Amino acid sequence: MELLRQKLEERPTAERALTSLGEAVGLSRSTIRRRLRASSSDLPNGNQMELRGQIQSIALEMRSYGYRPITAELHRRGVIVNHKRVLRLLRADNLLCLRQRAFVSTTDSGHRLTVYPNLARELVLSNINQLWVADITYIRLRREFIYLAVLLDAFSRRCIGWALSREITTQLALVALRMALQTRTIQPGLMHHSDQGVQYAAYDYVALLHQHDIQISMSRTGNPYDNAKAERFMRTLKYEEVYMNDYETLSEVRTSVQHFIETVYNRKRLHSAIGYVPPAEFEASLSPPILS
Repeated sequence: MELLRQKLEERPTAERALTSLGEAVGLSRSTIRRRLRASSSDLPNGNQMELRGQIQSIALEMRSYGYRPITAELHRRGVIVNHKRVLRLLRADNLLCLRQRAFVSTTDSGHRLTVYPNLARELVLSNINQLWVADITYIRLRREFIYLAVLLDAFSRRCIGWALSREITTQLALVALRMALQTRTIQPGLMHHSDQGVQYAAYDYVALLHQHDIQISMSRTGNPYDNAKAERFMRTLKYEEVYMNDYETLSEVRTSVQHFIETVYNRKRLHSAIGYVPPAEFEASLSPPILS
C-alpha cells in the first residue's frame, strides 16, 4: 500500500492501475482508495502529533465541546483542518463528550399570582437588551441543595445576572435581576421572559420590572421550548462545570460558578448560534461597540 501510495503521488496517471490491481487481489477500487487514505492519514509525523495535541488541549479545557466547536476553535487559532478529521481523532482518543444526566425543572407554577402571556414568541431580535431570559435551577451538594438564578441576554447569549442561595425564594431571583440592571443599559422596549414560577410572578419581582418599564413575558404551562435559551444555559453549566465537581459548601459553588460564567462562558466558550465566538466578543463586534 505504501509503495502504491508513493506512485500515485509521483504519477497521477497511475490511478488507472487501481482497477487492474483490484482485479488481481480481489478488492474493489473504492476499498483500495479507502485504505490508501487511511494509511496516509495515520502516518506518524510532526503535523499530525501537533494537531492531536491541540485537539486534546481544547477537549480537556472545554469538556463538553463536540467536534464542530473544536474545529471552530482550531480555525480561530489559525489551524486549517476539516471537521471530519477532527471527529476521527476525537474518536480515536476517546474524547467525544458524553451526556449522562437529565435536566430537572424547579418551576413551581401552582400559585394564584398574575401569569403573563408569552410575548417573546413573536419577538424578532436584532440587538442586545431587547429580550432577557431568566431561569432557576438547583445544584446538589453532599448534604444539601442550593439554588442558582440567572438572567441571559437572548441575542448575545451572555449571562448578565446570577445569584446563589440555599433557599429558592423571590429574593434569589431579585438579586440576579438587580445585577443585570446594574451591568446593562436599559433600552426602550426591553422584555423579560421567564417560566410561570412563583419567584417571577411575585409582587416584588414584577414591581421592579414595572419600575424600569420592562415588559413581562412568561412561558406557556408545560412547554419546555418557550424558555429554551435559559434552560440550555443551565444544561451547559451543569455538564461543563457542576457535574465535573464534588462540592461541599456554598462558598465552593460560588467560586466555581463565578469562574465559569464570567471567565469561561462569557469570554471563552464558543457559541454556534452567534457564529462560534464567545458572547463578550460577539457584543464587542456590534455597532456601536458594547463596552465589556
